[in-house]
Amino acid sequence: MGEASADRAVNGFLAAIHVGDLCGGTVAEVGRSGVSVILDGFGARPLGVVGPSDASWRRSLAEAVVVGQRITAEVIAVDLDDGRVRLSMVATENPELWAFLKGLRRGEILAGTVAAIERYGVFVALDEGPDHPVYPGVGFITYPELSWRRFEAASEVVEIGQRVACEFLQFDTWNGEARLSLRATQPDPFPVFADGVAVGRTLRGRVTKLLPFGVFVQVADGVEGLVPLRELGAEPVAAPEDVVQTGDEVSVIVTAIDRERRKLTLSRRPA
Repeated sequence: MGEASADRAVNGFLAAIHVGDLCGGTVAEVGRSGVSVILDGFGARPLGVVGPSDASWRRSLAEAVVVGQRITAEVIAVDLDDGRVRLSMVATENPELWAFLKGLRRGEILAGTVAAIERYGVFVALDEGPDHPVYPGVGFITYPELSWRRFEAASEVVEIGQRVACEFLQFDTWNGEARLSLRATQPDPFPVFADGVAVGRTLRGRVTKLLPFGVFVQVADGVEGLVPLRELGAEPVAAPEDVVQTGDEVSVIVTAIDRERRKLTLSRRPA
């Protein structure tokens, strides 16, 4: 069979496969980058690929599969250009959880209880759906999605055992989680603030953070603006700490308001 004929055979086979289908096959190779699978119905070469994170939420790749093993996996992507089918074994390893997460829709409100607070986010045990085979909860909130307001620790926003209602953002297939947003269920203070100020207005605020490129100043509840380094004084400033410290009360001038990106730019230079 020539190369062109082989490509037509692959494309013809892949054309009948769709995301969500269950495919059977035999493991041809196991490597660091994933698993190659000879799919049933096409024995010429491996067309199936299982990524390291798609093999199992419980076990390592080496523990989950071996060469020659028969597997059943769900199709999560079909790449006609590359002639590959991306497969997920976790879909069949945890069918109830996978089906639950696939059935969620962005913007849906999910209720649950804060199950654990970690340095990388907050786990939520959802009222509906199965338990997670590894983590304390199926729901997960990253730090930026906890609140519109600045905080140092998640415990300032939530506590273990607290009841929460969050907006569903996406299905994290890597960890088998429902990524959630708590702040999406709360009023965003920025649009209200932006409606009441204009460029050129002078405000009082508190310095909340010093960075090499400038400082953040809180000018309203839940609203912070950036004073770039060059705008910290009438004279050039080498480092923010040369002129201000965290906690200082300062006067600033509004120089730009970006509603779409929720960005406020400020200046301490005389007008």
